[in-house]
Amino acid sequence: MLPVPPAAADMADSGMDSPVGHYTHLRRVLIQTDNLIGPRHVLPALQQHLARLTARRRNAQGLDAIELLKLETRYEELAGWLAQDIGDERTAHGHTAKALDASHITGDTDLTAYILGRKAQLAVDTGHPTDALGLAAAARRTARPGSRLEVIAVMHQAHAHAVLGEAAQVLRTYDTALTILARARDDGVWGSWLDESYINTARARSLAALGRYEQAAAGFDAALLTLPAGYRRDRGVYLARAARAHARTGNPVLAARIGMQAIAIASETGSARIIGQLDRLDHTLASAAREQGVAQFREALDRIVLHPA
Repeated sequence: MLPVPPAAADMADSGMDSPVGHYTHLRRVLIQTDNLIGPRHVLPALQQHLARLTARRRNAQGLDAIELLKLETRYEELAGWLAQDIGDERTAHGHTAKALDASHITGDTDLTAYILGRKAQLAVDTGHPTDALGLAAAARRTARPGSRLEVIAVMHQAHAHAVLGEAAQVLRTYDTALTILARARDDGVWGSWLDESYINTARARSLAALGRYEQAAAGFDAALLTLPAGYRRDRGVYLARAARAHARTGNPVLAARIGMQAIAIASETGSARIIGQLDRLDHTLASAAREQGVAQFREALDRIVLHPA
């Protein structure tokens, strides 16, 4: 677990002279740490800091209370994302629901649109694509037209269509996302990471859901070439998805080699998103157990997860 400093030393340790400044800085540090080592160790630390932030907000008044609630909302959303990444769906839903409620209280419509998009993402990833379509549509209605937040909502719509098998709608919706992005304004923190490459990577995931594995594999391979080194957990996710796509194109040797790289990151981060993809890859490779590297992959995976006989 990450070390959590005593409450009295919080601001002094961070060099910040206000609770808002301290917790804003701390959230950035937690995000950077999650990118490197994954959520399993970061989430408990974040939840402890969130409890302290909530206590400070309840004892504050006026503008300070409002600013702290806005920040608390961002902590709740981040906690929901980390919980989702370790496979704790109940905790993920709980934190994300609290974040949505708080965003309505603060009147921050940008944050509301973002969290509605997160709820759409959570819904599709937990097997409820129809619910995800409704949530993504709500996110798009809430987002400012032509903003990066609208692009994010459209991407969630596209993947929900993919899981539902609606291929033509998927392709049109991703084209819409690219069109909006091309003329989108700079929304500051909202979607600052969003670019054409990111959308193409999301499209690759949707193509895999549609069974278009060759296109999906090419998309993930391209994404891995441009992914910044600091995004280690995300690299593991992309590697695992690429491996599954290559396996489904009939290339088990390459799939096993890529899968081995993902196993190392899964072991470090404890990311359920990586492990879930690798488990599905394992089932796909079962019929190719004698191929070069496949047995080694399956043995390595067995060391970090339990498999049925």
